[in-house]
Amino acid sequence: MLRALGLPPSSLRCCRAPLRRRSGPARERKGLASHAMPVPLSYSVYDGPSPQPPLVFLHGLFGSKSNFSSLAKKLVLQTGRKVLTVDARNHGDSPHSPSMSYEAMSGDVQLLLRQLRLSRCVLVGHSMGGKTAMALALTWPELVERLVCVDIGPSRTAGITRFHSFIAALRAVDIPSGIPRSTARRLAEEQLQPAIQEPAIRQFLLTNLVYAEERFTWRVNLESISQHLDELLGFPDFQAPYLGPVLFLGGSQSGYISARDRPEIGRLFPEAEVQHVPDAGHWVHADQPQQFLAAVCRFLEHRPL
Repeated sequence: MLRALGLPPSSLRCCRAPLRRRSGPARERKGLASHAMPVPLSYSVYDGPSPQPPLVFLHGLFGSKSNFSSLAKKLVLQTGRKVLTVDARNHGDSPHSPSMSYEAMSGDVQLLLRQLRLSRCVLVGHSMGGKTAMALALTWPELVERLVCVDIGPSRTAGITRFHSFIAALRAVDIPSGIPRSTARRLAEEQLQPAIQEPAIRQFLLTNLVYAEERFTWRVNLESISQHLDELLGFPDFQAPYLGPVLFLGGSQSGYISARDRPEIGRLFPEAEVQHVPDAGHWVHADQPQQFLAAVCRFLEHRPL
């Protein structure tokens, strides 16, 4: 969905962090009760010369780290900062897991940051990734210099999502084996079209089509996502606020950040500002990439608290 910007191959590294247990004191201090073991997340690194805290991008449901690859390269050029893009559990190249909660997913990212010895970072999360970023900032604020939440707030979003229909449509796709990938992709899109009429959304979902074990399948863990979807559409109960700078960056044509979210945003993130990008829907970074980049760069220039 995003155009690539060519950089030398040495600017990009793809890695997976080793597995360790999540540190106990931070969990106990914040009172999170997730019993899920952390998983080693797949991530890409775009190197920059700046010693300032790196940007860490967290994608939304059905996405992957590749969603932000062209933006990451542009941000390296514009800010000099290192940028990481990360695959959530049950997405992209990260492991599948039967557990899927914001406590678990924020714990995965926390583990990755500590193993990469990143003492501070700027979290940029879209939708599900935004809620993961919020949960991490509220749980381990010492790791987060500032936070950007893209078209999502700390509230329940069940009434404005179509994720149930997306899951049903993906499960219903039936592709025969032994055909070229291009043909498989065309057949999958044709089968998705009755339920998902927007071409951009179909193309986004089709990025998950892979060939594995002599058949075409979806790389996202539809079973786990389906079982935990109601939980993912909500947000955990937090009491202590995050006091660092926060930008809630919504799309003007999206209903994911509205006036009803302001009280909870103010309670949990008292230093937050809310902006809406004109002519952008839920995928702000894809609909208006230049305005998205400009908003993030302006926010990075604010003096830390």
